Amino acid sequence: MTPRGYVKPLYILPFDHRGSFESGMFGWHGELTTDQTEKIAQAKRVIFDGFRQAVASGMNRDTVGVLVDEQFGAAILRDAKALGYHTACPAEKSGQEEFEFEYGDKFATHIEMFEPTFCKVLVRYNPEGDSMLNRRQAARLRKLSEYLQSAGRSRFMFELLVPAEVGQLKKAHGNKNTHDQEIRSALMVKTIEQLQEAGVEPDVWKVEGLDCREDCERVVHAARRDGRDRVRCIVLGRGEDERKVGEWLETAASVEGFTGFAVGRTDFWSPLIAWRDGKATRQMTVNSVAHQFESFAVLFENARSEREKKGVMRTSTPPLLDRKDSQRRGA
Repeated sequence: MTPRGYVKPLYILPFDHRGSFESGMFGWHGELTTDQTEKIAQAKRVIFDGFRQAVASGMNRDTVGVLVDEQFGAAILRDAKALGYHTACPAEKSGQEEFEFEYGDKFATHIEMFEPTFCKVLVRYNPEGDSMLNRRQAARLRKLSEYLQSAGRSRFMFELLVPAEVGQLKKAHGNKNTHDQEIRSALMVKTIEQLQEAGVEPDVWKVEGLDCREDCERVVHAARRDGRDRVRCIVLGRGEDERKVGEWLETAASVEGFTGFAVGRTDFWSPLIAWRDGKATRQMTVNSVAHQFESFAVLFENARSEREKKGVMRTSTPPLLDRKDSQRRGA
């Protein structure tokens, strides 16, 4: 039985990587040939088939979705939407330190072409970093935020990365893990608040994993402050190994306001490399992706259930998408 006040989770399989597929997966540089472009598209189709297999094996289709780019995954975006899954599509130019629109001033045309459930941006932002850079990025992001609010076609998913500044690393004695554990969460909170003040209003914050429950609570509090009660947080995988991602998911699931995850490379990178090298069949690769994606969902659900048993969840929390949105998107 679904508990009273139950909030549907959101489990996203992201494979919108572009530069990392070109150079990291296949070792290609420069302008791609038609055959190379098709090869990447085929690799992404393998991942999508793994996603579909996970759903076929029992995952709730109302809670799952794919994040894939237009360049290599346009057909997948259309297929996923037709099948009723949540879809997300990136708006940022790949591999840039500063956020820029992939299609410049035509960004709205491309969003309207696919009408994804979520328009996603990946942004590197440190609140104690270059102030001019932060202001430029915030201005572009506000433009997108205001467009999405006015158009009403897609929700806003914000993938936040907070790269450490040199001085911040010094405080952590040059140890990245120490920085992550002792400094990064406060920077995440400050970033969220700065962007909100700049008029950037995501519906979902896709954030780096946190090791401490209290840090997760602080991030949720910032994301939902001043009446932003419908805002959700999900955890990204950052390419970490299965054990570390699992720890992050269990910690986040124990906090009301974290409703799921968007874990990609941990699910598909190694299986896809084996397929690329002829060490695994296509079906073996599909099976591996499906199993890992489903395993993370089960882990999150179990941790979430433990929270419910302890009575942590508030029954007044609204669903991720309202009924009108669900009907419009077929979600």
